[in-house]
Amino acid sequence: MTLYERVARPVLFRMGAEVAHERTLRALSVLARSPRLVAAGRRLAGPNDPVTVFGVDFPGRVGVAGGLDKNGVALPAWAALGFGFVEVGTVTRHPQPGNPKPRLFRLPASEAVINRMGFNNDGAAALAERLRAWGPLPVPLGISLGKSKVTPIEDAVEDYVHSLRTLHPFADYVAINVSSPNTPGLRSLQDRGQLGALLAALRREGDALAGPGRPSVPLLVKLAPDLTEPAIAELLDVCTQHGVAGIIATNTTLSRDGATGPHAAEAGGLSGRPLAARALEVVRFISAETGGTLPIVGVGGILSAADAERMFDAGASLVQLYTGLVYRGPSLVRAINRRVVRMPHLDRKLRENP
Repeated sequence: MTLYERVARPVLFRMGAEVAHERTLRALSVLARSPRLVAAGRRLAGPNDPVTVFGVDFPGRVGVAGGLDKNGVALPAWAALGFGFVEVGTVTRHPQPGNPKPRLFRLPASEAVINRMGFNNDGAAALAERLRAWGPLPVPLGISLGKSKVTPIEDAVEDYVHSLRTLHPFADYVAINVSSPNTPGLRSLQDRGQLGALLAALRREGDALAGPGRPSVPLLVKLAPDLTEPAIAELLDVCTQHGVAGIIATNTTLSRDGATGPHAAEAGGLSGRPLAARALEVVRFISAETGGTLPIVGVGGILSAADAERMFDAGASLVQLYTGLVYRGPSLVRAINRRVVRMPHLDRKLRENP
């Protein structure tokens, strides 16, 4: 067991899950304000594997998944832990408190988490001000956009477009979250017609914000693991038609297969070990369906370097962590980074299918 698992995790697990999350973020926000500590952490984080995916230069292939630092309060600190990129959010046009507490639950016997946070965040304008204050970050920044709960589903397109307009100057890529199970009606935006209208509007806005002759910010779509393969194929067809730069596979699941413990029946999205097999299936299917030409960010059930290697072998170009960090701590990032540099076939695959 690592030092985190022996010492820090037992202390954190004696707290409520959301309390532990908030206290960890506060500690990381202190680290984030010290450039010297961030630089020292990056040096200690071990080897890395720089790569270019959808036109963005990543110093490493392991990223922070959306949801860990929704409001961007500790962004530089994640680089100090060895992460090669950070996805902030999910952020919405309007600030919102999210769902009533308790809304975050650990399932230790299953190495899983259930959340029904409900896109709690300070809103797009507040995030923009915080990002402006941070200035340039040491690693690429993805911004995950979602629909405000108060916005009717028929007005969702303008809601997303407004957030893109507000946050575009700070994003290295934008993730379109249409797959969270915790905002009523959101997953209906994965349907062909609604997704096509949303992506068309975001592409138009992105092109206009970039200006003539400049590439617009890459758009990625985050999909649910609960879709059938025909539904995923249809979603990929829509994404291809609208020039989507990549897919994030996957969000949390409504399934409870493999989930045990007193909180296993709680409402919300399940992440962690029980999601691993399904997330891997989805990544493998997307890679096969697109001939490996559409970059994939693999996320779901990565709790070891071997789990990450399986994701890469299935077709992912990058991976993200959330629940794995809860159960394994920062040493998981370093372990994956060390494993990646011993996988030279990754570079060959990316050169063949950039």
